[in-house]
Amino acid sequence: MQRTVALEEMDGFAKDFWDEVENRKVFAFEGEMGAGKTTMIAALCRARGVQEHVSSPTFSIINEYSFTEEGIERKIYHIDLYRLKDQEEIVQAGVEDCIYSGEICFVEWPARAPKLLQDAVWVKIIAEEDQRRRITVARHTG
Repeated sequence: MQRTVALEEMDGFAKDFWDEVENRKVFAFEGEMGAGKTTMIAALCRARGVQEHVSSPTFSIINEYSFTEEGIERKIYHIDLYRLKDQEEIVQAGVEDCIYSGEICFVEWPARAPKLLQDAVWVKIIAEEDQRRRITVARHTG
């Protein structure tokens, strides 16, 4: 799946995204600083019914949000690996626990933990002119 989306169209894109990825749970978000990773994750969370404010977990490493699905409270983990240096720090921060929890996980800066995210759906975001983003959603192939 590849689309170019204006920022004001992100909520509509989020609904299409969930239809496309079906029951997948782990998503790796690639993009330069300011490309719109957290903006897209916020739209994806809204599409699932998250009511909390979605913000970048750069300093907290992991933000947790909740939503209700078929009468069951579920979690979304929003993880930012930017400040983590190595696999040991990733484990100590609890990232592995989130990835293997069975809950939805959004991981920003996934290049810091490629082995942990081998089975993730990779989402690449490239900022273009006029506040548009080129978004590619695919299984990781490398």
